[in-house]
Order: sequence, then C-alpha cells, then structure tokens
Amino acid sequence: MSKIRIAGIEEESIVDGPGIRLVVFTQGCNHNCIGCHNPETHSFYGGKLVDIDNIINMIIENPLLDGITLSGGEPFEQAIECSILAKRVRNMGLNVVTYTGYTFEEILRNDNFRELLLQTDILIDGKFDISKKSMMLQFRGSTNQRIIDVKKYLGL
Repeated sequence: MSKIRIAGIEEESIVDGPGIRLVVFTQGCNHNCIGCHNPETHSFYGGKLVDIDNIINMIIENPLLDGITLSGGEPFEQAIECSILAKRVRNMGLNVVTYTGYTFEEILRNDNFRELLLQTDILIDGKFDISKKSMMLQFRGSTNQRIIDVKKYLGL
C-alpha cells in the first residue's frame, strides 16, 4: 500500500480550484515563502502518513466532488506518491489541480517531477511572494503565480 505524508485534508473546498474539491495538504516544503498560508506544513517530519486508499475512499464517498487539489507543503516533494493518487483520481473521471512553489519551467527540467505533472490538469505555479500579494486573484495568493492548463501547454 502506498502512503503519503499529509498535514491534513479539507473534504470540500470551493477556493482551491474549480468546482467542489477535496484538498490534500502535503507535509514538507523547502520553499519557506515569507507569509506562507500554511507554515505548519514546512517540516518534513510533521503531519501523518495516510494510506492513499483511505483518500480514494473519501473521494468515492462524496459524489459532489469535481476533483482533488494537491497543496502543501509542496506536492512535488512527494511526487511519486502524489502522482499515484492523482492517476487514480483521474481514472475516476475527476480532475487534479496541483499547487507548487516551483515554476512550470523548473518542473519540466526535473525528471523526478514528470509523472505528477502529467497527472495534473491545472498547475498553480510559483512561490508565494508577499510583495505581490493580492486578495483579488482567483486560486492564487500573489500576482507572480500562474494558472497553467498543463494538457494545453504540453500539447496532450
């Protein structure tokens, strides 16, 4: 059984991507952005290990969900585990949004991140920059962050 280290799960969110979403907050992040919304997720030793099957069961139990959002922490620090979860979710006909402090270009250069990127429908990229913070942005915290339609950009 595959496990993922998480800080927590929000069972229904409308602010972490389009539609109603189950949000998985991964545990562990090296970005340490000043003003981070989830600083408790930075430690790689915090949170708890959860079986991916348990998350899938939560998704199955809620027919209102449009998809999941992988947030953090930094989902790409657990790229293998997150890609396993994302692939199973997409096989259920749901979509996947992934938040990351990495840029799309950095992710493309890292072979270890490829599978999670391929299982992501929408990527919100870039470190949170408190000097560019805006409460007017949909799904983002600062103006440097981008909403990327991964399939469109990769020509898939």
